[in-house]
Amino acid sequence: MLNRKEVIALTIIILIFTLAISLVRSTKVFLFTLLSFFLIILINVSAKKIAASYYDSEIEMRIWEIKRYGFSPRKHFSNPLLAGAIFPLISVVFLQGYLVWMASLVFDIKPKISRAVKRHGLYSFSEMTEGHIGLIAAAGIVANLFFALVGYLIGLPSIMNFTFLSIWFVLFNMLPLSDLDGNKIFFGSFALWIFLTAIIAISALFTIITI
Repeated sequence: MLNRKEVIALTIIILIFTLAISLVRSTKVFLFTLLSFFLIILINVSAKKIAASYYDSEIEMRIWEIKRYGFSPRKHFSNPLLAGAIFPLISVVFLQGYLVWMASLVFDIKPKISRAVKRHGLYSFSEMTEGHIGLIAAAGIVANLFFALVGYLIGLPSIMNFTFLSIWFVLFNMLPLSDLDGNKIFFGSFALWIFLTAIIAISALFTIITI
């Protein structure tokens, strides 16, 4: 399911998230936070992979990169900036622990050969449409929301903060920026983006009040 590059990328991000949260809260919860992020990202990636296979396509996860810093094609970094790895740690310093940036993983997608021969209905286009890509991105968001609810209902230990971290993870990933999931959903289906954003905003408010 995951290739070597994906395993390395996911491992790096899980460790960075865990370190950032541990610096903000307490190093005593390092292992609990590590386990939480492992589950959160595993759920998110697995849901996207399953959704992609439904559309006869494959996705590859990678760390979010920023290649340009302006609108002009000439304004670009000589080497892509690994924003997904840098922003979580920078946020700890500049946001004084109030928020930790959690949007760090994006995916590239390509259709399988089998998709090209299905030229009707769902597969009217052999290439992936923005609508399909948006639904694949949304699958990860919905899966995280569902398991955040399950974690809350079964009463996972509060020290683990699985539900809280899940909600804030999807909140950041719903931002309509660059290659993030939110941008894919926004252009794939604006109505779906509004619907999910509203649910996540309500959930985030609930976690602040109750968790």
